[in-house]
Amino acid sequence: MPLTLQDVDRFESARPRLEAIAYRLLGSAGEAEDAVQETYLRWQAADVERIEVPEAWLTKVLTNLCLNQLASARARRETYVGRWLPEPLLDGDPMLGPAATAEQRESVSYAVLTLMERLTPNERAVYVLREAFDYPHREIAEILDLSEAASQQIFHRAKKHIADGKARAEVDEAAARAIVEEFLAAATSGRTEPLVRLLTSDAVAVGDGGGKVPARTKGFEGALAVAKFMRGLFKPAPAKRALIGGAADMYVTTANGGPAVVAVVEGRVVGVMCLEITAEGIAAFRSQANPDKLARATEVWAAADHGEPLLRMF
Repeated sequence: MPLTLQDVDRFESARPRLEAIAYRLLGSAGEAEDAVQETYLRWQAADVERIEVPEAWLTKVLTNLCLNQLASARARRETYVGRWLPEPLLDGDPMLGPAATAEQRESVSYAVLTLMERLTPNERAVYVLREAFDYPHREIAEILDLSEAASQQIFHRAKKHIADGKARAEVDEAAARAIVEEFLAAATSGRTEPLVRLLTSDAVAVGDGGGKVPARTKGFEGALAVAKFMRGLFKPAPAKRALIGGAADMYVTTANGGPAVVAVVEGRVVGVMCLEITAEGIAAFRSQANPDKLARATEVWAAADHGEPLLRMF
């Protein structure tokens, strides 16, 4: 039976929440959109008049589609060229979803999305549904075909894995922006010492080029190694300019709710560097340069008022 306009409207009203759930589960905006579209096709084929609670039905279908996707994604990532990192979302992107609580904001942070790659698909699903969307364990158990006790156990285990991998307490937004600006000044100074002073002793730097942009498979570890890498990364060179298609305007902005540096060439986002900043200094740099994972960032960037760049380089 064809969907009525009311049925279509019911799905469309649920779409933002479904996309936000799928993005947290998959770490990819493109894959999230595909999962939501497949959910719509399932909705279209269902006898919707017999579905008592549409929100629960849609969430169950979407979550299980994402679980299947996560299982196959693990196999694909074994052949991925270089380090796999999530797709960053810039400030204002509706796919970031709810941000009313600290738990909701943290669940979509780039650091936590990266840590969630260590979780099993079930752990990731329970963590996302409970932490980010405040689903009761009774409903999560029904969505995942678990017992309520099992859902609670999986959640505590997932939360512990995330907590064990997190950095120290972060600083507030204004302080973080000042540190990012100081970092850019130090990185373009051509000297290593100012950079080292901004980093924690165990700082790390990792990047994802997807085989299309040069990026080391193994990241850099330790303040000195990271500082030397950053000094080289921000050193102007004709080859870098040719690689990205021109001079890059560098902006300090927000991605996934945290401080970030965005590189833009003629309106196209060519790189997003997410920084993890703690009271002790910058603990991590996670850079996304794979063009396949920056198309949505470019769309959001084009629609936003982002002010003047902090500097131009390359």
